Amino acid sequence: MRVSEIINLKISDIDSDRMIIHIKNSTGKKDRIVMLSQKLLIILREYYKSYKPKAYLFEGMNGGKYSARSIQSLLKTIKKRAGVTKRGSVHTLRHSFATHLFEGGTDILSIKKLLGHNSLRTTMIYTHISKEHINKIQPPLDKLL
Repeated sequence: MRVSEIINLKISDIDSDRMIIHIKNSTGKKDRIVMLSQKLLIILREYYKSYKPKAYLFEGMNGGKYSARSIQSLLKTIKKRAGVTKRGSVHTLRHSFATHLFEGGTDILSIKKLLGHNSLRTTMIYTHISKEHINKIQPPLDKLL
């Protein structure tokens, strides 16, 4: 998800019956859905019990929308605590999501839809394929012989 989508998430956007997250009014004023991980749902339920947000899923200390800057700062703090020294931003997580889906066998058109892209070219920029993944690809000719 984009930072703007995260800060605009409302509690009602989480559909635990269907295991999806509704992303409303995203880039290009479009709505879309993404899958909701069972593990994330457990974390979100614990979060909800602890913080009791009113409208937005993630709210600032005085209520209202959490800021994009706060999310970026939070990631920086988490990376530091975890000892992660590689560069990376919240948007890098979006790229990682696309790459892991692709390397896990998800087709590029499905990834395009999940990311909310209009162009397949944009989606292809997001799917950074690892050298390990490329090395596992078997040439079609080897399957024939």
